[in-house]
Amino acid sequence: MAAAAGVLRTDEARFAGLADFAFTPRYVQLSDPQLGSLRMAAIDEGPRAAPVALLLHGEPTWSYLYRKVIPRVTQAGFRAVAPDFIGFGRSDKLAHRGDYTYEGFVSWLRAFVDALDLTRITLVCQDWGGPIGLRVLAEQPQRFAAVLAANTLLPNCEPPPRGIRDWPGALIESWVATAAAASDLPVSGIIAAVCRRPPAAEALRAYDAPFPDASFKSGVLAFPALIPIRADQPGVAENRKAWAVLERFEQPFMTAFSDADPTTAPWAEVFQRRVPGAAGQPHTTIRDAGHFLQEEQGEALAAVLVELLRRTER
Repeated sequence: MAAAAGVLRTDEARFAGLADFAFTPRYVQLSDPQLGSLRMAAIDEGPRAAPVALLLHGEPTWSYLYRKVIPRVTQAGFRAVAPDFIGFGRSDKLAHRGDYTYEGFVSWLRAFVDALDLTRITLVCQDWGGPIGLRVLAEQPQRFAAVLAANTLLPNCEPPPRGIRDWPGALIESWVATAAAASDLPVSGIIAAVCRRPPAAEALRAYDAPFPDASFKSGVLAFPALIPIRADQPGVAENRKAWAVLERFEQPFMTAFSDADPTTAPWAEVFQRRVPGAAGQPHTTIRDAGHFLQEEQGEALAAVLVELLRRTER
């Protein structure tokens, strides 16, 4: 099926021969009330009936970020599902920046989870994977068995102890302003800049693969401005409702933040304090990694995830 009007689709040839990423994509058609049919891509590996690790990426990455995690999950006997959000990876990309909304990302992921009828989910969320994935969990908590939060957040624009001090901080404010003013952004350059060591050249090429030119990057450009940084912004009320659900969530909730990501670091303690399921969990710090800990320490994150899957398997 061809892409709808106002929707761009990256040529599949750009994904050929990517380093360490010989996975066959799966495509799910979503129905959007304003935009029509949208194609969402995912890597879906492992036994169909096994507990699921739902691996959510953020800005400006895609499922390639989890290439070191997926094989270790499946080798342990579990299912790994790593979707590309609309606007990223192999998924459809909206031509107009204004067509992206926080609520849209939540509804697309909810429709994806429903289409695959995923249950016994361990949510693995990093960066925007948290604000989107945790909102879906709050709407359908019965589908989720556990959470592994890694360098992520759920902004609520509340002071401590419910939120973090001095939110959003200079780094996030600067990033929001930079993206809002930009007509293009260097995807691989952004990723390299917040890693402790720049990824290999072939990995950086893979991160650029979904975006032949700036016209494909409306999602990359839109994401930062959707972060709720003021109490009157869209998403704040919904995030606070999600926190109310998380405050009753008693399934295992682990944090595995890296040791070199100051922007998200304060949120680990908020999750640990506010979510009942976080009590008594073996929270850990992933050493020698920046913001994209899956890229720099994917094997270490995978080990934590597999242990959590084994503890919660039923």
